[in-house]
Amino acid sequence: MKMKKDDIQLLRITYLRGPNVWTYRPVLETLLDLGELEDHPTHRLPGFNERLCALLPALEEHHCGVGERGGFLQRLQAGTWMGHVLEHVVIELLNLAGMPTGFGQTRSTPRRGVYRMVFRARDESVARAALAQGLRLLMAAINDELFDVAAAVSAVREQLDDCYLGPSTAAIVAAATDRRIPHLRLNDGNLVQLGFGARQRRIWTAETDRTSAIGEGIARDKDLTKSLLAAVGVPVPEGRAAVSPAEAWEAAQDLGLPVVVKPSNGNHGRGVTLDLSTREEIEAAWAVADRHGSEVLVERFVPGHEHRLLVVGGKLAAAARGETAWVVGDGASSVISLIDAQLNTDPRRGTTESHPLNRLDPREDEVILLDLQRQGLTPDSVPGAGRRVLIQRNGNVAIDCTDEVHPEVAHAVSLAARTVGLDVAGVDVVAEDIGRPLQAQGGAVVEVNAGPGLLMHLKPATGHPRPVGRAIVDHLFPEPPQGQEALPAGRIPIVGITGSQGTTLAARLSAWLLRLGGRHVGLACRDGLYLDRRRVERSDATLWEAGRRLLMNRAVEAAVFEHSAGTILREGLAYDRCSVGVVTDLGSHEDVSEHDIGSDDPLFRIMRTQIDVVLGDGCAVLHAADGRVAALAELCDGEVILYAQDGTLPALAAQLEAGRRAVFVREGRLVLARGTDLTWLAGIAPLAARAGTTAFEPLLAAVAVAWAMDLPPDLIAAGLETFEPDAEPARSR
Repeated sequence: MKMKKDDIQLLRITYLRGPNVWTYRPVLETLLDLGELEDHPTHRLPGFNERLCALLPALEEHHCGVGERGGFLQRLQAGTWMGHVLEHVVIELLNLAGMPTGFGQTRSTPRRGVYRMVFRARDESVARAALAQGLRLLMAAINDELFDVAAAVSAVREQLDDCYLGPSTAAIVAAATDRRIPHLRLNDGNLVQLGFGARQRRIWTAETDRTSAIGEGIARDKDLTKSLLAAVGVPVPEGRAAVSPAEAWEAAQDLGLPVVVKPSNGNHGRGVTLDLSTREEIEAAWAVADRHGSEVLVERFVPGHEHRLLVVGGKLAAAARGETAWVVGDGASSVISLIDAQLNTDPRRGTTESHPLNRLDPREDEVILLDLQRQGLTPDSVPGAGRRVLIQRNGNVAIDCTDEVHPEVAHAVSLAARTVGLDVAGVDVVAEDIGRPLQAQGGAVVEVNAGPGLLMHLKPATGHPRPVGRAIVDHLFPEPPQGQEALPAGRIPIVGITGSQGTTLAARLSAWLLRLGGRHVGLACRDGLYLDRRRVERSDATLWEAGRRLLMNRAVEAAVFEHSAGTILREGLAYDRCSVGVVTDLGSHEDVSEHDIGSDDPLFRIMRTQIDVVLGDGCAVLHAADGRVAALAELCDGEVILYAQDGTLPALAAQLEAGRRAVFVREGRLVLARGTDLTWLAGIAPLAARAGTTAFEPLLAAVAVAWAMDLPPDLIAAGLETFEPDAEPARSR
């Protein structure tokens, strides 16, 4: 009998939430032990490659390190180890589940058969589900066992559906990412922060922190909305509330038939019945509307197509038109069968948010049922051959018509949104032709909605998708006027300080100096979490969650973070990019031995993470006395400032000869040097004494940070004279 291979063992799973040694983005890192499979690479397992590709045919599309289609298959045939195969299996399962993932790497460790495998992970729970299913699939292929790929993909997709952003929120976040605006997810739903600290904005689906609560309240009250719009000249249908079916009929007679009956505070077209002309129809429609809202409205019927116009920041961003839905009888099939055969088979219809059109079912939609009754039909009726049956009058608003909107119509809907008080609004318009002014054709604005869905504009059933997510991001983060300097949108100055020697002191002094520059400064370091001079938490605040709390705080105008190699290996950095990145030293591998680091060689790669995230207009601050640290200068996208106590170091001499900046000590005084231009500050010994240290390097690093942040020398000097650290924490670092 064929011997079954033992399962690969997952020794440790680590979710790296921020920039890390692998990439700028969140990843799931797995330490795995192949066991006996270390002796069985892919080309030594008969039939394995064929079985694996039969389970996942799209592996042929994986380029792998070869850089071309079929590259991974070449690696399989030449022979590769199972950790690498697991990486590609997990990536493919994520692709099939609807979370495209292109990044993955697998590296050996000093221990035989033990590998570190990593892949891009937008969400931890989804990544863990994909890893678990991928391992099961791989072992089934190795041991020639049956495996249900569809069930595995479904399990990953189910996890994805539970935690992924909705389409409207995802579109806005994607647009922000395109503009390099960072984001933080604030709950398990669709509440998202765009930007950091004092420069943040928040969204909740298509609502923003600029959306007026009063405006939302007005929009929910359709009768109040109409009265306000009529007052400013926006055409609206006449109407009034009706507290009973009899009063609805009375109102309809006064307004003139036909009419519309709808709930006063409904949404998504629920409970809305159109084109009613008889007492029986109106009273039946009143009962339907009454179940969907607190009050029932009767309005003059406006003939034409239903349109949804999206207004963002007072401007028209997109428009979509609806069409009525019909079926044609064949003399043999029931209405419900005709709906399934002629309408619901359209691939654009479905029950998920990825479908621009909804499935239609008269058994679940009272308005459809009422329209059938008005035609003398039920869902089980069999219409005669050739008879056209109206199924849905409103809905199906998914035909893009943005380019057709008349300027006068665009002005009217913009005025409607401003009148209600909404910065983002979905304005419902009924008109025969959206390309003509409303007054000229008897068209009208029938509703103004807060928090409008964006899907109809992102994935229209017909026509071009519209960049509505970008419109909302541009509304929240306007581009600065030409030539006016400004921080990148949504960003505050961030300083990251990494190393093992003196980093706490350097972080605290940096925060002090930045505060003197006029900013409200947050500080996360080993001594605790600080907001300006107030320590709000005494525990170690170098962890990711503490940093995240700083970035969420609307009062924080600049932030300083202390990190170690262990922080980077455990969680990654708390921010995506920084204005200033400081590396004081590389430390020792003994500090990170629990991460299977057995020598000092990997430390350079770990600590470069801090320099990799420096913005192009930012600055790296590096300790010139450590040649390995100084070598990080080549990796920085921005400027580099070197510092060292000894101003005669060759590295500093080369820096100054090139006209670049350096900070050092000469004749007992701090010196800021750019080329041959020297600026002398106060003596450094008194400050070191107050800080309880004999090492000047942390103080030099902080001065370099302040200089990189464009603080003037006299202000830096004043800060050095007034800095009063807590003696005990300073000495302990």
